[in-house]
Amino acid sequence: MAFTLPDLPFDNTQLAPFCSKETFEYHHGKHHAGYVNKLNTAVQGSEMENMNLEELIKKSYQEKNLGVFNNAAQHFNHSFFWQCINPSASKTPGSKTQELINQSFQSLDNFKAQFSDTAAKLFGSGWAWVVLNNEQKLEILALKDADTPIIFDKKPIMTLDVWEHAYYIDHRNARPNYIQEFWQFINWDNMEKLLS
Repeated sequence: MAFTLPDLPFDNTQLAPFCSKETFEYHHGKHHAGYVNKLNTAVQGSEMENMNLEELIKKSYQEKNLGVFNNAAQHFNHSFFWQCINPSASKTPGSKTQELINQSFQSLDNFKAQFSDTAAKLFGSGWAWVVLNNEQKLEILALKDADTPIIFDKKPIMTLDVWEHAYYIDHRNARPNYIQEFWQFINWDNMEKLLS
């Protein structure tokens, strides 16, 4: 089963100043596409070839097969990230999302502040995640490089890519500006769907 690059769920000109058309052409069309191509090459003809993506991530992680894991996890992470941003989504959290934010972080402002701080302070490359943990509470994780909540048995709810390729064209080294703009385009509808 060959893995494929998913289409963006929006026009690549609609998310400026968060991300420009040029950024998406590199980020989606080159970086993400590169992970997909390398993953297909890495699993071709092996026992992993017919696994679904989550099975492949878990198996390659357990076996410390970084050539497969890094590309499989980055394919998953990026595919998930595209679903977390949308210019047409609701501008406020849905009822279930807000309820869980209040339970876990006391308020939407606290949640935004904690997530933004986590994303800004993640050293080097990686991902800021919101996950649903085993206690059915929301949790913010800073995961390095290609790491993904799947390997920790936590349900991903939202993510922000904080690798430099995600923001350097538009924001140079000012990651906090990129994070601030993210809140204008977050897909609250997708979070509500995943939590309901």
